Amino acid sequence: MADDPIALFDSWYAEAKTAELNDPNAMALATADAAGRPSVRMVLLKGHGADGFVFYTNREGRKAADLAVNPAAALLFHWKSLRRQVRIEGPVTLATDAQSDAYFASRGRDSQLGAWASDQSRPLDSRATFETRFAEVTARFEGGGVPRPPFWGGYVVMPQRIELWQDRAHRLHERRVFIRDDNGNGWNEGLLFP
Repeated sequence: MADDPIALFDSWYAEAKTAELNDPNAMALATADAAGRPSVRMVLLKGHGADGFVFYTNREGRKAADLAVNPAAALLFHWKSLRRQVRIEGPVTLATDAQSDAYFASRGRDSQLGAWASDQSRPLDSRATFETRFAEVTARFEGGGVPRPPFWGGYVVMPQRIELWQDRAHRLHERRVFIRDDNGNGWNEGLLFP
């Protein structure tokens, strides 16, 4: 065996980009708060490689609060059309300001404005309140660029464990697991019962 799980992910992800109709980069992100209570939601993969898997969000929302006290996460990609899933677990760090600035600049203008208008995960009294805030932010930045909010940026999940699951007939699935070795330079590979 002894394959590189990042290269295997790259291969599967390339296939997903052609086979999945919607958001092949969608991944479930699981975090836990200081008391160990789990929370999971969908986010979008915006970069990946040997240095980690990157997503961006408001750094004042619930997921950010969880990561501030428990900087570890699990990711799950499920590509139903390919009958595959990939699970990734590891510690989480902040993306650099340069990475966050570059990605924010690549977003559509309304998405940039939405980042300013939203108090992500906090109670909202009505949709009208959010729409009013969006209109105010739109007016504020009219005629110019939209800078990245100081409360918005990226996170990097450094994989310590990667599991690649392939559906097989009669539930005789194939599960390959890769665990980063103690010195962080390589991977130990094994199989798991389905």
